[in-house]
Amino acid sequence: MSLIGLTAEDWRASVAPEQGGAILSLDWRGQPVFRATPEGATDMLETACFPLVPYANRIADARFGFEGRDVRLTALARFAPHALHGDGWLNPWTVETASDDRVDMTLDWPGDVDADGAGWPWPWRARQSVRLSEDGLEISLSVTNAGDTVMPAGLGLHPYFHKSPDSRLRLSATGVWLTDAREIPDRLAPPDAVVDWSGGLALAEAPFVDHAYTGWTGEAVMEGGGRRVVVCGGAGSEWVQVYAPVGADFFCVEPVTHRPDVLNAPAGERGGLARLLPGEELSLVMTVTAQDL
Repeated sequence: MSLIGLTAEDWRASVAPEQGGAILSLDWRGQPVFRATPEGATDMLETACFPLVPYANRIADARFGFEGRDVRLTALARFAPHALHGDGWLNPWTVETASDDRVDMTLDWPGDVDADGAGWPWPWRARQSVRLSEDGLEISLSVTNAGDTVMPAGLGLHPYFHKSPDSRLRLSATGVWLTDAREIPDRLAPPDAVVDWSGGLALAEAPFVDHAYTGWTGEAVMEGGGRRVVVCGGAGSEWVQVYAPVGADFFCVEPVTHRPDVLNAPAGERGGLARLLPGEELSLVMTVTAQDL
């Protein structure tokens, strides 16, 4: 597997296009911003950041209906019966251009289903650009409907941030999706029904969190280890998934364009699902910056 190293001023990153278009590391001034991928790791959930396309997070029972069509998705054994994170993270990406501080990748999905009839039936093309500058990291992710019918779509990015003993997280949102016993969104509640991060909270004091917040302002601030890291989501990412396992050496703040299981949302719900006409594109941008405290 070939790796691409990126550098810009105090920033360093490594990217593995063949491994789901993932970032394997992101450092600032020699210290990890993203949790580093273990040497030789092949499990995508051990990487530092990966793209979510053509949908983000869980789809209940790996199936949904769309405009009269019953769709069954592929469910990995470890997440069954649900489908998780789309197909972009499970396939190799093609490098279009690369330089010292930037790599541009594409992934074409043919719209095929397997022998059992499972799979995303619409063709699409995804583009991902990973760029470093003196300011930090910028990832641009997009998906284009490459078929001749309307396609549902969503996007997300799944960064694993390095957690220091004194790490704190602050972000503002208007609500949080509570989940049922199957980890599927059940109802919308005020943020403090899980954790209200708006005033800042030490990760060491937080309970287990794996929830989608809606009405996100688009900025999350992480402080710890003598520095402040800020992640921003661009237009469309008014949802953010926070994953903070108790006792882990990482936490995730994931800008996404929709809430989990949005493909099964009730009619009329404003959950963020995009409907792309043939040739239409959906895009998402995430930036990560850092400064000393």
